[in-house]
Amino acid sequence: MKMLSTSALAKEMGITSRELQITLIEKGWVIDSNGEKKLTDAGKSIGGDYKTDKRYGTYIVWPDKIAGRISAPSVASIAKPKGELLTATSLGNAFEISNQKINLILSELGWIKKSLKGWEITKQGETVGGVQLENTKSGVPYVSWSKTIMENKTLLDSVNQTKGNESESASEALQGKSNHESGFRDKFEAKFRSTDGHYVRSKAEMLIDNWLYMAEIVHAYERKLPVEEEVYCDFYLPGGKVYIEYWGYEDNPKYLSRKKTKIEIYEKYAFKLIQLNDADVVNLDDVLPRLLLKHGIQSY
Repeated sequence: MKMLSTSALAKEMGITSRELQITLIEKGWVIDSNGEKKLTDAGKSIGGDYKTDKRYGTYIVWPDKIAGRISAPSVASIAKPKGELLTATSLGNAFEISNQKINLILSELGWIKKSLKGWEITKQGETVGGVQLENTKSGVPYVSWSKTIMENKTLLDSVNQTKGNESESASEALQGKSNHESGFRDKFEAKFRSTDGHYVRSKAEMLIDNWLYMAEIVHAYERKLPVEEEVYCDFYLPGGKVYIEYWGYEDNPKYLSRKKTKIEIYEKYAFKLIQLNDADVVNLDDVLPRLLLKHGIQSY
C-alpha cells in the first residue's frame, strides 16, 4: 500500500492541497488545532498516519486508495468559496462593509484571533461554521465560513451595530432580558454613572468600570454573549476576550439561581471569566491586575 502526503494525494487527484485539506476537515478525518493539522480517530481508522522526515518534520500521510472515497462533488463544491465557504471578502461584500471590518467584528465576537500573520479560528468560531485555511503561496492563515454564518443572529446584530443601524431584534432582546431573568434587572436600574459615561446598576459595578477606564482597558458593559442563549455579561474586555462578572446579593435565592445558570453557560462555551465579589471590589488595585494577567492582559 502506497502512502502519500496530503499535497501528493491532492496532486494525484488533480486538485489543490487547500481543497483537499478542506475536504479532509469536513469529513472529520483531520482537525485544525491552532494551525496544526492533526488526525482524528476517524482519520486513523481509514489509514491516516504520521511520518517524520529530517527535512520536513512530522506530517500526515494517507493510503493512496482513499482517493476513491473522496467524491468529486464534495471536492468541487469546496473548491469554490462562493459555494460552501465564504471568505471575509465575501462576507464584506454581502454586508457592504470591508473585509478588514468583518474580521474585526469576528474577532470582537471571539470567533477568530489575530496571529503573527493573518487570522486563526477559535473553538467558538468552529462551532459557528469557521474553517481554518492558509494561503498556499504565502502561508498566511485565514478563516472561511459556512454559508449558515449569514443567518447567525449574533453576527447580524454586531454588523448592524457597527454600521450604525438599530437592530430591532437586538433591541427587543435587550428590553426583554429583564423578564427572562425573572425581573431582576427591573429592580436595579442602571443609574450609577461611571467616569467613562457608562450607566451601571450598582456602586460596585461603577467602581469596576472606573478602574477599567483609568487602567485604559477597553471594555463593554452588559455585552451579550456570542451564543444562542440570551445572556449578558457585566463587563467584556475585547482585547483578551475576557468576561467579568460581579456577584452581589448572595442572600437572594433568585439571584443565586441566575448566577448558577450564567456560570454554567460560561463553562459550556469555555469562555474566559473573572468573577468578583464584594471583598474583591474593595481591593481592585490588588485583585484585578493579578486576575487580568492570567488571561494575558497587562493593566499597568
